[in-house]
Amino acid sequence: MRTIPTSYTERQRLRQLAHDFVNTKSLQPPVSLTELETLAKELMNAHQLDDSLRDWLMVELHNGVWMPMVAKIPHERRLLLLPKCLRDSSRCEGEIDDLGLLCHRCGRCVIPNLQTQADRHGMLSMVAEGFTSVIELIRQHVVDAVVGVSCLDSLEKAFPLLVSHAVPGIAVALNDGGCKDTHVDTDYVEKILPELNEETMTLLNYDTVREKVDEWFTAENLAQVLTPAIDTTTQASLEWMLCGGSRWRPFLLAAVYAAITKPRPLAFPDEVMRAAVAVECFHKASLVHDDIQDNDLERYGQPTVHARYGQAMAINIGDLLLGDGYRLLASLPNKELLGVIANAHVSLCLGQGAELTWQRGQDITIDEVLQIFRQKTVPAFEVALSLGILCAGGDKLTARVLHNYSEALGIAYQLEDDLDDISDEHTDKPSAVHALRMQYPDASDDDIKNKVSALAEDYHTRALASLSEIDSFELKRLLFQATEKILGK
Repeated sequence: MRTIPTSYTERQRLRQLAHDFVNTKSLQPPVSLTELETLAKELMNAHQLDDSLRDWLMVELHNGVWMPMVAKIPHERRLLLLPKCLRDSSRCEGEIDDLGLLCHRCGRCVIPNLQTQADRHGMLSMVAEGFTSVIELIRQHVVDAVVGVSCLDSLEKAFPLLVSHAVPGIAVALNDGGCKDTHVDTDYVEKILPELNEETMTLLNYDTVREKVDEWFTAENLAQVLTPAIDTTTQASLEWMLCGGSRWRPFLLAAVYAAITKPRPLAFPDEVMRAAVAVECFHKASLVHDDIQDNDLERYGQPTVHARYGQAMAINIGDLLLGDGYRLLASLPNKELLGVIANAHVSLCLGQGAELTWQRGQDITIDEVLQIFRQKTVPAFEVALSLGILCAGGDKLTARVLHNYSEALGIAYQLEDDLDDISDEHTDKPSAVHALRMQYPDASDDDIKNKVSALAEDYHTRALASLSEIDSFELKRLLFQATEKILGK
């Protein structure tokens, strides 16, 4: 059972206790839900606090972690979000529409006073339920941070959203539930609103990074960096580079570079552009060859390269893209980039070889499947991150952390992809679904789906947990956001 400290004095005491506890940890936000749960348990054990306070304490620990960062964000980039249930329901004159409460500021509840305080500091404010609208404001770059008041139940639902989007935010739990005529510690909210550090900051806009990356993959730019399109092979390779795909790998490379170097205004040297195009060359080449080896006839909703040009020509097109990738990296001053790509290339081939060696009906364990993922899927993510670090002059500690992150993310990504095989009894690929069906022959499709989903969530959690050692706020924020988008959360 969840409880909220009953007295104001006790709430303030526990808030101070939580914030002091966070200060002993030197934590860099964002932090995952798993990390918050661990911190809450440690705090409760240290002070013999009742377990029913855990969720409330997690909110305050979250606040303690984020407070210094929120204080660096200018007031005009912050939003105060209040719930409609704070109003005096019997006397409120405000209108409620789809966007929330249009407060008349009649002074019959605490809402007008809190909004007036926000106005004085130049903050935006709104009275609405839930954090979905806030996430949209964050996405649209209207605001960068939020101070939100809500009931504990709503905060429990909102926390995964705030964590996954790495939203700089402070959450204040209502002192009661019931969704009507509720109360909050107004002086605590009022104390938070004016907080401002002398060292202000502007958050990096990763949509702008994405736009820059998209410019690199126009026909005009690719014509400048790839082998000139003068015959069927070169024209087909250019068309393949231009079509479909999320371009996660070049985006991650560019975003890691930007997160580490923090260029203002946002700009990328030619080295970063060429490295990003090279990464996509290797990725698109691997897809050409994979489609041949797996006998897939469609990708991106259109015929695969070998379906269109035949296997021999497709192999040549894939090889050309590999050559272009190596040529681009060889033209750059940092020769470490070549070594990273070459090692990843070897690993991918070993993983693909293990997959091709497996024959349908042959026994395979889940550990063997995960090892194939480590060799085949993980390097694709690690290469992009590693090249971003090298281009930015990053350190070996960051590279080590991102190795662990890439492994967990790559496996989680492949496990999510394997869920599509649940209804396919005749897949020619060694998947987690196939391995678990062998291990649990009597299990239903739903049972197998739940097992794969649980395993994917475990590696998802590992990916976020691995980022705890990163000191850079921007890099950590980027990877939290990227994790959720790549895994479709």
